[in-house]
Amino acid sequence: MKFNQHTVDIQLPQVMGILNVTPDSFSDGGQHHSLTQVIEHAAQMVKAGATFIDIGGESTRPGAPEVAVEEELHRVIPAVEAVRQRFDVAISVDTSKAQVIREAVAAGAGLINDVRALQEPDALAAAAKANVPVCLMHMRGQPQTMQQNVPDYANVVDEVNDFLRHRITACVDAGIDKNNIIVDPGYGFGKTVEHNYQLLAQLADIQALGHPVLVGMSRKSMIGNVLNNNVHERLAGSLALATLAAQAGANIIRVHDVAETVDVVKIVRQYLAVKK
Repeated sequence: MKFNQHTVDIQLPQVMGILNVTPDSFSDGGQHHSLTQVIEHAAQMVKAGATFIDIGGESTRPGAPEVAVEEELHRVIPAVEAVRQRFDVAISVDTSKAQVIREAVAAGAGLINDVRALQEPDALAAAAKANVPVCLMHMRGQPQTMQQNVPDYANVVDEVNDFLRHRITACVDAGIDKNNIIVDPGYGFGKTVEHNYQLLAQLADIQALGHPVLVGMSRKSMIGNVLNNNVHERLAGSLALATLAAQAGANIIRVHDVAETVDVVKIVRQYLAVKK
């Protein structure tokens, strides 16, 4: 699949490193706020083997406040430009806003990673015009409210698939190439621990939509609630989930701990090569 100037074989599992340029993300908020910190962290992730760097300027943790478009642009665009100028890596932009989509792709981003699945005003048209791959994620509600009430699904896998299927159709109708669509079940976004593990156990049902699958489970509460630990004690749990996802056929694994996850992916690739 071509991501702006980068072609990536996502038939093999690839690692996406998280670069949050936010003051309030749940795990690394405020750590990469200056351009110097952005460049240093990107360099570490590229050296560790990240295929993608996912740059986000608005936290989507439960209860996170909205960020004005001007502020998000101020955070994201210099980071995209800095990474593009210095590193040979595919750049993803984690945004829902049409203006950020337009300017980030112009600055060098090659993937639009949208937790709202291009449902915000003009986002779908902006993505179609940008002509780069898009990742559509399922989320019940909005970050401000998604975990306030216990999420309830008759069948979480069926409902996630139905949502993604409708968003895929909307994208194709808007002019986005169906081969440029990636899907994400949205682990932790309006789901209980049980829902999250059900979506992982039935990843094949998500794959049956016919599109590459991105998973983002790194350091999330689906780990902490099982192990009863805090966000900075979840490396082992994150790697366990990355192993399960890669073995199940996930195409892109979005993580904070790149070096360790790259090792996991290399082992799983070797295992799958022998298993075939």
